[in-house]
Amino acid sequence: MANMTGAQALVRSLEDEGVDILFGLPGGVVLPVFDQLYDSSIRTVLVRHEQGAIHAAEGYARATGKVGTCIVTSGPGATNIVTGMADAYMDSTPLVVITGQVATNMIGTDAFQEADITGITLPVAKHSFLLKDARNLPEVVAEAFHIARTGRAGPVLIDMPVDVSRQEMNYEGLGQVRLPGYKPTLKGHKRQIEAAARAILAAKRPLVYAGGGVISAGASKELAQLARENLIPVTHSLMGKGCFPETDKLSLGMLGMHGTRYANYSVCETDLLLAVGARFSDRVTGKLSEFAPHAAVVHIDIDPAEIGKNVRVDIPIVGDCRLVLKELNEILASLRGNKSSPRRDWTAQVEEWKRKFPMGYELEGKLKPQYVVERIYYLTKGKATICTEVGQNQMWAAQYYLYKEPRSFISSGGLGTMGYGFPAAIGAKLACPEKTVFDIAGDGSIQMNIQELGTAMQYKIPVIICILNNQYLGMVRQWQELFHEGRYSYTDMSHQPDFVKLAEAYGAVGMRVNRTEDVRGALQEAMQITDRPVIIDFWVEREAGVYPMVPPGESILNMLGGDLDE
Repeated sequence: MANMTGAQALVRSLEDEGVDILFGLPGGVVLPVFDQLYDSSIRTVLVRHEQGAIHAAEGYARATGKVGTCIVTSGPGATNIVTGMADAYMDSTPLVVITGQVATNMIGTDAFQEADITGITLPVAKHSFLLKDARNLPEVVAEAFHIARTGRAGPVLIDMPVDVSRQEMNYEGLGQVRLPGYKPTLKGHKRQIEAAARAILAAKRPLVYAGGGVISAGASKELAQLARENLIPVTHSLMGKGCFPETDKLSLGMLGMHGTRYANYSVCETDLLLAVGARFSDRVTGKLSEFAPHAAVVHIDIDPAEIGKNVRVDIPIVGDCRLVLKELNEILASLRGNKSSPRRDWTAQVEEWKRKFPMGYELEGKLKPQYVVERIYYLTKGKATICTEVGQNQMWAAQYYLYKEPRSFISSGGLGTMGYGFPAAIGAKLACPEKTVFDIAGDGSIQMNIQELGTAMQYKIPVIICILNNQYLGMVRQWQELFHEGRYSYTDMSHQPDFVKLAEAYGAVGMRVNRTEDVRGALQEAMQITDRPVIIDFWVEREAGVYPMVPPGESILNMLGGDLDE
């Protein structure tokens, strides 16, 4: 037992939880905590904007599977992390977010830099704690980390008034988790799993649709076993990239609005869709009434609220993806015995679609953004960690880099947050320093958190930022071209900084590439730099588009850029 202040107890609790990196920005009411961090074993990374802190924590969490942590001050500091909390909530990213708060006797008085952050973040927090007594702090921290990492992961908020951080208390070690009302279902219902196994064996054209839940659960090995032992093709959501090797013969790549044509054709012909850790977002399904019209649906997810929310489900299974798939594989092996799978016709049909409708683009003319992404893939042999911003850059990174391992693709999926990629790359690189980390960016979204170059320089973080610079808000421009008669209303970004000079102003390395033949050399040079960030400003074809593309609200068979009749 040790007598200490609330601030000391908070830092000690974080240490006891195994926190090794904390992203943050100090301010008045969190100064007692930052004072204790000065001598802590926790590596505290000073960011340049609070949004940078929470996105970096997200990148750390997504790269490792551990809980990411950040700390900011009250008022505007706290409100600046709301976007990141919404992002983490949508993408099921485990975070513990600590905000400072005005003294307890000042709450509700509109005190200087007061904001009701627990109220503001209510819709985007998995849970929130407002500390009013330092003696509760060890239990609150333990419970916050437990809630963040278990069940469907998500962000948990701890709001700490400044007087609580100064309050004396006795610290007896990390608190116990006492949450009798919080018991996520981990083990799936055996009869439902057996029903799924029988449905798989009876199906002639089964298809796996895998989502980010497979990665969160660490279920990639079990998923690969299911697919390979039963000859089931696999498609995935944006968040599911890396859960199954895209180099595997059974892989169909990404499904949905910007998915592969063969993935979209397959889901419309399958007679059994096995959804694993996926939530059937509108970007995947397109017009719901025409999504998987011939299929019975098995849905495995740890969050019961997702099952049946968007798509009718025939066999629901609530549980941890890894545990459910492990049991499903065992039951399938028992039922199947030595019988071989009779699905050669189905896999042959899928292979024919893949041969007939490959991903591709015209190489002639100006530098193509797709080519840049392909070069990154070939030079890294698919072993890099790829972070992205949001927009066309994100989709090209999803389409033309083949992901072989989980946690190698880090991007904002559900919320689509511009400015996410660069700070997330910082977090991912600090989490896994042995990895080569890229941020594939657009010239629009990179400017939203480009101040984090200061963070990357201060801590010598060698992330490589590849700006696919088309001098437009590219995805919005593409929609204007297709659906608004080419009226490019306020999407022209041609008045922009010189990114090379901007990099150099921070002390980073800047390069500019506008010729196809110079791409490889620039990337190779950037990958040799190990003590600072690099910006490569690729001047790509201005009106290059992301294809295939399913118009919003249309059937996923209605793809611009190629269809079965083409």
